[in-house]
Amino acid sequence: MTEPRIPADPEAVPGMDSALPPVAEAAVSSHTPRSARDWALRLSPILALAALVILAFAMGWNKYLSMEMLREHGLNLQAFAAEQFLLALIIFIAVYALATASTIPGPVFLTLLGGMMFGPLVGALAQATGATLGSIAIYMLYRSAIGTWLRAKFEADAGMMHKIATGIDRNAFVTLLTLRLIPSVPFVLINATAGMVAAPLRPYIAATFLGLLPSTYIYTWIGSGLGDLLQQGVQPDLNMLVSKFFWPLMGVAFLSILLPLMIKGGQAWYKRRQKRMA
Repeated sequence: MTEPRIPADPEAVPGMDSALPPVAEAAVSSHTPRSARDWALRLSPILALAALVILAFAMGWNKYLSMEMLREHGLNLQAFAAEQFLLALIIFIAVYALATASTIPGPVFLTLLGGMMFGPLVGALAQATGATLGSIAIYMLYRSAIGTWLRAKFEADAGMMHKIATGIDRNAFVTLLTLRLIPSVPFVLINATAGMVAAPLRPYIAATFLGLLPSTYIYTWIGSGLGDLLQQGVQPDLNMLVSKFFWPLMGVAFLSILLPLMIKGGQAWYKRRQKRMA
């Protein structure tokens, strides 16, 4: 049975007060965990993810995602990609997806490595694919753990919570794409929030993949030049990369500001056009 939706603006409906109708209360209660055991079952995937992150740091796996790893093994990995392109590509995408899903710091170094191994274009596409797969895992984890309960609560809420949920329903792609293009918004936070409000999956996937491409291409382009530096005996570090590729990095910052404004402007223009045609 389809759960009832409460209008986003209760004041727009004559005679509607702020109290929740009994059917809406039933929708919330049907998804609300009724015991500590229910809560434990719902939160177990999130707790498992937290345990994985703790294990990764305890075992020192995060140290493999660093500039030191690039300096020591970059040329060997580049040669491996040249000899076994498809296998190297599959492994890279899988590793990037796991790194994204586990929220272990270090994807920026993997992005540079992707550019070094596959070049800027293929590296950017591979990174965006791996990051999208990893973000889907986080999205599904939060959605299955507490997303159903929160979504039912949003549906029954006559205030801001409901407006947030319905806003994502109506403009999920634009909203998520804009967030993906803003570097200051944590990547994992978008994944978790989209899952918790049960954002539609297809727009989420498309917005994630496309939103990653502009900045990813810049970083993989930077990474594509690391091989030459290593062959010359230069030991690159982050300070060197920032100074050497200052303007491309400024391009990333410029795109992060310009593209969301262009999207919002295009959306506003489309709405005005639709009103004139109505």
